[in-house]
Amino acid sequence: MAIVLKYRGRVVDASDVAFIQSLIQEHSTASRRKLSEKLCEAWGWVQSNGTPCDMVCRGLMLALDRGGHIQLPPVKSTPLNPLVVRRRPGLRDFDASAVEGSLKDLGPLELRLVRRTPDEGLFNGLIEHHHYLGYTQPVGEQLKYMVYALGRPIACLAWSSAARHLGPRDRFIGWGAEERRRNIRFIAYQSRYLILPWVRVPHLASHILGRMAAMLPRDWKRVYDHTICYLETFTDPVRWRGTCYRAANWMPLGLTTGRGKAANGHRPNRSLKQLWGYPLSKDFRRRLMEPA
Repeated sequence: MAIVLKYRGRVVDASDVAFIQSLIQEHSTASRRKLSEKLCEAWGWVQSNGTPCDMVCRGLMLALDRGGHIQLPPVKSTPLNPLVVRRRPGLRDFDASAVEGSLKDLGPLELRLVRRTPDEGLFNGLIEHHHYLGYTQPVGEQLKYMVYALGRPIACLAWSSAARHLGPRDRFIGWGAEERRRNIRFIAYQSRYLILPWVRVPHLASHILGRMAAMLPRDWKRVYDHTICYLETFTDPVRWRGTCYRAANWMPLGLTTGRGKAANGHRPNRSLKQLWGYPLSKDFRRRLMEPA
């Protein structure tokens, strides 16, 4: 049967369109949100942790509506999108005196998972005020960590779902479009890494990366009910040499094309970034190529 739409890895054909339109007619008074929930339920369309793929489903239905394939009911309300209209994270007072010395001088480090805890606001504020990219709200699966020493925060790390298309990574793994669509969830992307500017401790950054690689898969499994087997991140080669990643045995895989999701054609719309990868197991390729 002819394909009508491909959306975020989901293929929609004419029979699917007919089913969606009948669902809309059957629930003629339902809101668009309610319709997407019912479609997820009917298709069994859920994430690995059992949560319905509601937002992706809404996007798919909107794309079909705009293409003239279905007719959605009128929008009942337009609430403010918190991902667009969002207050800049504040930063509460805390000890920002210099932390210097050796790793041994710091004593035990505590890597604390802070998402959905009282410390998440402090994490957001530190990233916003001290990371050169500032704070942006992650989407999809995500974990946030703060590293504490001497009773104080000294570093922040944010992890989220991986980018769908990255040429250097995809060639390194050796997978095609279908394997990538099926197994992209087993990759975690480090979206932010911040050693606080008043902390000057040699080898701290690479040490934290090593600790994080051992801790992250367990937490991901507990929170999202699936493990991960590969980590990745970007660095700006104009700003950073990536020394801590090399020291922690991450691999430089090459430069990005500079074309983000909003790129129009093949011309770069952002600066080129160095892509780094870190396999978490020797059999990572086999696991990333496994069938469903």
